[in-house]
Amino acid sequence: MKVFITFLVVVVSTIFFKTTQNKTLQDSIKRGELVYQDFCVSCHLPNGEGVKNVYPPLAKSDYLIKNREASIHGIKYGQNGAIVVNGKTYNNVMPPMGLSDDEIADVMNYITNSWGNKNEKMITETEVNNIKK
Repeated sequence: MKVFITFLVVVVSTIFFKTTQNKTLQDSIKRGELVYQDFCVSCHLPNGEGVKNVYPPLAKSDYLIKNREASIHGIKYGQNGAIVVNGKTYNNVMPPMGLSDDEIADVMNYITNSWGNKNEKMITETEVNNIKK
């Protein structure tokens, strides 16, 4: 009986934690969409496809998932120099947007969960704060 109760507590706790985490992630994604519309859409476009040979796509982007810290760093401090996205090299400048750490976390959660991207590991303000120049 004790084993069953312990098992039940673990299962219920796990479901509650997952539900709370999903709600928190969904809230962050909603806020991130607003940040994207204000700061990113003019270059990366509403569909995240970027501008061919100029601005890299965010849609179905291998770079975002494989280079999580570099992606955060690029938004936080700007991006300068060549990067390879989906096998194609982009060498342009993206200035820092002047976003706060929570806004960066939100926009990263939005772009890593939109247009064919899937990132179940939520990006947090603390994680962004830990990215240094």
